[in-house]
Amino acid sequence: MAPLSWRHHTLLQALLTRGPLSDRDFHALFTAVSGKNPAAHQQLFNDTLLKINKDLAYLQFELRACINQYDGMVYYGVVNNISDEESKLGTKYSVAQIAFYKGLLEAIVQEAGNDGRITSIDAINVRLDNQVIIVDGSQDSQSRLPTSIKNFSFSQKEKTLEELIRDRWLSSTSTGKIGLGTRSFLDLRSWFRGNDIPSCVLCNEACIKASSCPNEGCNVRIHDYCLKKKFSQRKASRACPGCGTEWPCQDDEANGDDDVDGPGEDQAPSANRSPRKKRKQVKAELVEENDNAGPSTAVPRRTSRSTKAEAAEAAKEASAAGASQPTRTSKRRKK
Repeated sequence: MAPLSWRHHTLLQALLTRGPLSDRDFHALFTAVSGKNPAAHQQLFNDTLLKINKDLAYLQFELRACINQYDGMVYYGVVNNISDEESKLGTKYSVAQIAFYKGLLEAIVQEAGNDGRITSIDAINVRLDNQVIIVDGSQDSQSRLPTSIKNFSFSQKEKTLEELIRDRWLSSTSTGKIGLGTRSFLDLRSWFRGNDIPSCVLCNEACIKASSCPNEGCNVRIHDYCLKKKFSQRKASRACPGCGTEWPCQDDEANGDDDVDGPGEDQAPSANRSPRKKRKQVKAELVEENDNAGPSTAVPRRTSRSTKAEAAEAAKEASAAGASQPTRTSKRRKK
């Protein structure tokens, strides 16, 4: 097998140093190192990733793509395929911080609603003792917890929460809610499946943020972006794949239909105003021409008409005068 080229190394180095890259950024990087656009050279792009993963398999690593369920964007990153005690030595987080992250993870995936987020207050109040396994179930097991777990203060939780968000293991909203980050979606695919997290019936990926069937007796859940793709056409059936219940239309779907079928609210007035704009533009050009030509040409319409009338009267007088001159001459000759 041929070794990886500098192009492969550049792609890997970018993912390892910058962290997960969005679909747009990773494609731009691929175009820069290969001179080929992935959209037009999809086979070359797939072969490049396959080549990288064949060499990374020896180290139990993988270049993987995932969808961030909060924004629906595709991200690429390098992940560790195994999770053992040896691999934990490579992390910068302490035992207490890892236990705190596990508690946050469980609270987020078990959130009763479909938003896939918890409040910052609930995040701070997550308990760590549930994440530590005590071999014997004696009554004094609480006292045998590691000191770092028992003494993990609220200020330490807040600091760890900021670090996890900065490192993209978690994400936060402007309203202060906490959700999973891009790195969690990349790394925890096997964890989701091993912990019986409900899957989307369309893409078979774990549903962290998703919509539930309106039928309370149906357990079908579908990602919002999967719903948008499935129901993008009006003629497409909106029946639930599980029970056949009509799936309600989402707000962004309604906006999308308006954009496809006709002009939006912003477009309609502009179309009606276009003839007026043209007339105003013509008038402006005429005024500009008059200004450039000088004050003598800027004659009002009524003034030009009156001038024509005066010229017509003068012509009549001249013709009358011309007709009378021969008569006077003939009289003088007779005398």
